[in-house]
Amino acid sequence: MPKKLFKQWLPDPEVMKSNPALKFLGFLFEDPNLFHLNRRSVSLAFFVGLFIAFLPILGQVPLAAFLAFIIRCNLPITISLIWISNPITLPFIIVATYKLGSALLQLPPRSLNFELTWQWFTTDFAAYWQPILLGSVIASIFFGTLGYISIQMLWRWHVVKRWQNRNKK
Repeated sequence: MPKKLFKQWLPDPEVMKSNPALKFLGFLFEDPNLFHLNRRSVSLAFFVGLFIAFLPILGQVPLAAFLAFIIRCNLPITISLIWISNPITLPFIIVATYKLGSALLQLPPRSLNFELTWQWFTTDFAAYWQPILLGSVIASIFFGTLGYISIQMLWRWHVVKRWQNRNKK
């Protein structure tokens, strides 16, 4: 993928460093690997971001930032990808992962009336947590790997295409 495409969407590290709300993350901004735009960094960021996005956990942003720091992948891409699971898409993700987990655990089909409320989590979640967790882990691995492989292939395709265009000239 062209670096220019990613650069126009991603925030500048210097602007992020000067933001008063992000001062506590100052040590992260010192590591240039967290803002590199190369095939390895971007594809790993897609893996981590998509992996975390499909997990039904609280604190996805700090976890994604921590994993990006540990793995040394692009931090802004990782953080932006976890927003796939947002209040609008979360019910669909939960229902889909529940169905996947139920099928894998061979549980009898039950209707899942998911509500994004504290009451649902404190009362009904106990009956559904195993299939949701299994389905979420499988979906996380699948979509994370799919994102990683897709970026690797698209980046390689773009490089080959640029080589071919240069040879034609």
